[in-house]
Amino acid sequence: MRGDPVSSPSGPEVAVEVLLQALPYIERFRGAVVVVKFGGNAMVRPELAQEFARDVVLMHRIGMRPVVVHGGGPQIGDWLVRMGKETAFIDGRRVTDAETLEVAQMVLMGKVNADIVTALNTHGPVALGLAGTDARMLVAEPHDPELGYVGAITEVNPELIERTLAMDLIPVIATIGVDRAGQTYNINADDAATAVAVRLGADKLVFLSDVPGLLEDVDRPETLVTEVTPARIEELIGDGTISGGMVPKMAGCARAVAAGVGSVHIVDGRIPHVLLLELLTDAGVGTMVSTTAADGGAS
Repeated sequence: MRGDPVSSPSGPEVAVEVLLQALPYIERFRGAVVVVKFGGNAMVRPELAQEFARDVVLMHRIGMRPVVVHGGGPQIGDWLVRMGKETAFIDGRRVTDAETLEVAQMVLMGKVNADIVTALNTHGPVALGLAGTDARMLVAEPHDPELGYVGAITEVNPELIERTLAMDLIPVIATIGVDRAGQTYNINADDAATAVAVRLGADKLVFLSDVPGLLEDVDRPETLVTEVTPARIEELIGDGTISGGMVPKMAGCARAVAAGVGSVHIVDGRIPHVLLLELLTDAGVGTMVSTTAADGGAS
């Protein structure tokens, strides 16, 4: 159960308090596989991207085994605009024809992935860039004919991820999948991160988003739900408290926990060092989904 935020000491006491609070979490999560879905403002704002890189490297240094899964919707959209190409969306997913798929592959694998790996490696040789097409890591099939080359994951082959972790490196995975005939697909990054976390039996799955977490009232940040169980998520979807784009995200969190992921966290990637605040402090800053959550409602 997550505690209340600690009081606010000043001066050197702050550093001591932070270190003492983090110590049991460092000990508990040494060796833990933590899958992090990187996206939203945390990806497109350079200062937040740099802080993200520092946080992930620190997680690695203290003995966690982070796995970064990323999309790149805003960057793909920017390149399509430069080309003068219009984009349609169905239920929040980009309709992807052959030309759009080509742009997605170039942006995700050639630009975004390389930028993340470079940012991590400024702190030492710690990261290796991968794609879902490598060693058929992410096997996919068409998600919906109307969406074109948008894929749904049917299988995750974890060997390359596990080998990268065994080399004490951080895998950074671009979400392009492939079917058995060699056709590539653009994969939703939330879906990919969930599938990877389940297949690895991850201790934690963390989504960096542009919202504080699950809110009982979307217009009132103070209604943040800090802990919730899969059963409670089902109830909240049923009564309409969870609606819109949060429905598939929260349902996916519940499925991941039910499939064996230790806990799933939704945090606001616009907060500097949000990963460390969520994973290494008593209170946390987002929503945690687990089978042992307190279901205590808003914080």
